[in-house]
Parts: sequence; structure tokens; C-alpha cells
Amino acid sequence: MYHYLKRVSIGLCLFQTTYSDKGPKPTTGKFLNFDHLTFNVSNAKQAASYYITRLGFEPLAYKGLETGSRQYAHHVVRQNEIIFVFVSPYEPDEKDLNAHIAKHGDGVRDVAFSVENLDGIILKAKQNGAKIRKDIWEESDVHGTVRLAKIQTYGDVTHTLIDRSNYRGAFLPGFVKTEEDALGKNLPPGKLDFIDHVVGNQPDGEMESVAKWYEKVLQFHRFWSVDDSQVFTEYSSLRSIVMSNWEENVKMPINEPADGKKKSQIKEYVEYYGGAGVQHIALNTQDIISSIRNLKSRGMQFLKIPDSYYEMLKERLKHSKVQIAEELDILQELNILIDYDDDGYLLQIFTKNMQDRPTLFLEVIQRRNHNGFGAGNFKALFESIELEQGKRGNL
Repeated sequence: MYHYLKRVSIGLCLFQTTYSDKGPKPTTGKFLNFDHLTFNVSNAKQAASYYITRLGFEPLAYKGLETGSRQYAHHVVRQNEIIFVFVSPYEPDEKDLNAHIAKHGDGVRDVAFSVENLDGIILKAKQNGAKIRKDIWEESDVHGTVRLAKIQTYGDVTHTLIDRSNYRGAFLPGFVKTEEDALGKNLPPGKLDFIDHVVGNQPDGEMESVAKWYEKVLQFHRFWSVDDSQVFTEYSSLRSIVMSNWEENVKMPINEPADGKKKSQIKEYVEYYGGAGVQHIALNTQDIISSIRNLKSRGMQFLKIPDSYYEMLKERLKHSKVQIAEELDILQELNILIDYDDDGYLLQIFTKNMQDRPTLFLEVIQRRNHNGFGAGNFKALFESIELEQGKRGNL
């Protein structure tokens, strides 16, 4: 499935980034939204607590020894429509999770989607060569029945497809609701609403095959892309293709490094993660200024953007049709980036790494009639990341 590209303006540049043809509408099933993300971590209880206290999540559900789960502890947290599940093994000789954590460190193991017509989606995936990690199964409790299936995607990452149409519980069967966190409820809200996109980093040369996998197996289409002729710094560059479902509310950007004078942050990720994996999770907000102020008051750390970025931005905006509603001085104070075209703009900011390994980080994004991914900001973002890489001795 190939598509023509539409030229759109990003800042003062013209990039071929937006695909204008989605191809035929899939008839085998529908992807509704991101359902939840599952993290494999060495200590699920403490990881969940970090996201509660630093990012404003709330405890949602639990499954562990007390509920009859003898192998794994699951701590589930939620903020509005965002659900994260942190899983740790109990037993030292457990093979799967222990091996995954030893290789990759703490990180996202599974990206789950809510779907309609699970049978149709899985049948089509099988016909197109998908590796089925676990075929359709059911789980039930007093709140109803959930139907699920799990397929393999890039690296060791999986996608769980979930049909919740006959389930009314808080999360999934086998989980019990958890109590409110006494500390978290007294801190300012994170104001994060839903998962905007989930980015997967690939070793050099593997992006295109992964994009084709999403086209073939999940019937996604190419939504947006940039390459190393458009996004680069003095030292590094990347290529990226954003894959999306038909309704375009589930987006999976796929990145790979391109050759540069020094090691790019994509290559650094792949080396420390031990292969392909989820690099960052973008969380959408309707009020990024309040969100970032609140998250910083909770102790969250974000990348620093040089003042020169804002000086150049102010000059460019003088020649743009777009009107920025927010005060630029406040955005500069908070290190929030702006990308725009003639129709609208987006605001975005990136956390520092969420764990000691320089792998997973988060993005906070607010969109104002702009469906891009910050191509105009990649240079400033890469330069900020390169400063952090230099501190780590990895540039």
C-alpha cells in the first residue's frame, strides 16, 4: 500500500510529511483507541508510585499474591483515559519477565488496543503472516467477559487486542480496585487526558519493514513521515514514518537512525534497550501550561531548550498566518516547543528519561488544529537531547 505525499509548511520550511491517501477502508474490524500500556519493571509497586506522585496518575487496580496471582504483581494506574500497567515477577527463577527486564531494563512490553470485531482483525492478521503470541481467549468475572488476543510486533513488543463490549469492570477480570493514594490526591493535577501516540525506535534499516508490517497485518496506513534530509543537526538525524488506523486516533510513529557525525539518540536507545522498542509515549493535554507547571511542582524533569530557539521562533512567527494564543514568554520559561503551519500549531515538551537507562521518556503535547509531530522542532529537540547525551558520555 503506497500513497502520495502532500506538502505542508512547518515553520518556514516545506516538508513532504502528510499522506493524502488512506487506501481502502478496512472491513475486517475497527481499532477504537489505545486501551493501555504494560510495562515490565523490576519493582511494579514502586514504579506505579512514581507515576502517581510525579505525574498525577491515580491507583486503579491490582492483581498479585493477595488475589491469587502467584507469579506476577500487577499495579494499574490511570489518569483520565490513560492507563498504565506495571508488572513484576515474584520468583527469581521466572524466565520470561526476568529475562526481558535483564535485557531491556524497565520499559513497555505491550501496547494494547480496544477493538471491534476481534475475530475479523485476528483472521486478517493470520492470513497476512502475523505471529500470534496468544490466540483469542476469554476472561470473565462478575462484571462480564473480555475477549483478547496477542500478536508480536517489532522487537520484543506485543500488541494485545481487546474487545470490552461485554465488560463493565474497572479494568480486567482478576483485578481488584485499589484505594486512593493519600499523597497524590493532595498534589496539583497532571491534566493529562489521553495517549496521543506511541513511538517505536528501530535499528537502522528496519523502519520500512516495520511500517509495511502495520500496513499488511493491522491494515494501518501511512499518516506522516520525515527523513534525514529534513530532520538533522550537526551531529545526528533520523527517519520516521507514522502509522495510523483508519479513523486516525491511534498513531504509531516508527523511527530509525540515519548516518551522522556522532551517535544519534535513536541509536543510543537501541544500544541501551537491546534492540527495537517503545522510545516515548506522547500524552495529550488541553492545557499544557497548567499541566507542565503542575508536573514541575511534582518534581518532573524536562529537557532544557536554548533561548536562541525562542528568539528565532519569534522572528518566524512575524511572517506566519498562525496566531499563538499562549504567551511566548511563558512557553519559553517552561521550555515548551511550538510547531506550526498556516492552519494551526502544536505545543510539546519532553521529559528526561524515566529510568536510569537512557531509553523511555514521555512527551506532553497540546494540539491546536495541527496533526503533525513537531518536525519543525526536531532540530531543537535533538540538540537538547545531544546535550544530555554528552553528559552521559554517549554522543
